[in-house]
Amino acid sequence: MYKEPYHFNVERYVDPVRFNKIKDFADQLPTPTLVVDLDLIRRKYLELQGSLPMAGIYYAMKANPMNEVIELLANLGSNFDVASRYELDQLISLGISPDRISYGNTIKKQEDIRYFYNKGVRIYATDSENDLKNIARFAPGVKTFFRILTEGTGADWPLSRKFGSHPDTIYHLILQAEELGLNPWGISFHVGSQQRDIGQWDDAVARCKYLFDAVAEEGIELKMINIGGGFPANYVDPTFSVNEYAEEILRFIREDFGDNLPEIILEPGRSLVADAGIIVSEVVNISRKSKNNLYQWVYLDVGKFGGMIETIDESIKFPIWFPREGLAEEIILAGPTCDSMDILYEHYRYHMPEGVQPGDKVYIFTTGAYTQSYSSVNFNGFPPLKAVVFKG
Repeated sequence: MYKEPYHFNVERYVDPVRFNKIKDFADQLPTPTLVVDLDLIRRKYLELQGSLPMAGIYYAMKANPMNEVIELLANLGSNFDVASRYELDQLISLGISPDRISYGNTIKKQEDIRYFYNKGVRIYATDSENDLKNIARFAPGVKTFFRILTEGTGADWPLSRKFGSHPDTIYHLILQAEELGLNPWGISFHVGSQQRDIGQWDDAVARCKYLFDAVAEEGIELKMINIGGGFPANYVDPTFSVNEYAEEILRFIREDFGDNLPEIILEPGRSLVADAGIIVSEVVNISRKSKNNLYQWVYLDVGKFGGMIETIDESIKFPIWFPREGLAEEIILAGPTCDSMDILYEHYRYHMPEGVQPGDKVYIFTTGAYTQSYSSVNFNGFPPLKAVVFKG
């Protein structure tokens, strides 16, 4: 079998000069550790803000809730999309005003709705009648936006089925909201995380316009559309730039709404923080199951339960670099735990130079989103993924 020399283009994922500084810093840390580059998050935020200057940004803090990340984005002017009272408490402890917070989770307890209201939050998402009635009862008069169902086709990490309702259901919820004394503010959707098909926003915006027109006939004037997240990060498979996404989405909105544009808000998470993260890991073991197996198994000290949960079904393909030279061989990558589910990539073939040995460092790029916040508390006794910021 012919083998080519191993090659990995670090420059595609990070500025090489800055990476050398990050690498020197990271190599002093125990593995596995997530290193987050705050300067890159700052640049990502300003890029998105420049591409959609008329839009209000509500950072989906579940992507990376590190205090340093939250404080940086707050200082840049970001608002925040919150999913739980625990995230709310974190923001309040950092001095962030409740008028910069949206309760974007459609699945919430009555006591949590009351808690948010008492803390001063006045923007709530909903997609069901029971939740709507709870909002009216425990958060009277608040701004309410209604999440429509989308299919998530074209997304690496789809969000279909669990969230949102059919536009016909949402139509009746909007009418009911006014009867209950709430302020029907707008429509929201999410086309799926790491959405590669920009056209998915076209269909979703068209559904928003249908609802704007339908409820206007009943005397209700909606004012806002929330275009959600879905903007890309720089994984193995290429995507368009954030600016190209923004230009197309604005074109879709203008085609449907004309000169009477609604307020626009968005809830980015992955696109702001993913590229800023590098996990420094270590090769624990290398094994061939039999002498006739084509592929070696390579076990890292980080796996699905330690922050790499988005490798389920090999959905998100993280760039992984082994800093050695040699001929490239195809491998199967797995994590360190005693669970057969803890396999990262078995069907999508990653390459590794033949000279890699247990104990070698491995660098996993584009890991600033949904890694530490997804890592387990104590599975097999392993602690959650450690995370530090790089400010150099």
